[in-house]
Amino acid sequence: MSLVANALSNFVMIYTGLLLVRILLSWFPSIDWMNPPFSILSQLSDPYLNLFRRIIPPIGGLDFSPILAIFVLNIVGQGLTAL
Repeated sequence: MSLVANALSNFVMIYTGLLLVRILLSWFPSIDWMNPPFSILSQLSDPYLNLFRRIIPPIGGLDFSPILAIFVLNIVGQGLTAL
């Protein structure tokens, strides 16, 4: 069981890193999200972020939903680490 928990914990850490990269890249408006490296990142991160965008819609052009998304992901990761 600890092997599965460690694997899931590592997945959560890697996914958190992907989310952070996605968030940082969103600050650059010239990025074309249809290009292969960016489209893959978008396809991996947007379904999870869209769950939280339904809860907290963008306000004044600022999207605060990734803060909640990373917070929830960190809680899940800490729970898995405790196992």
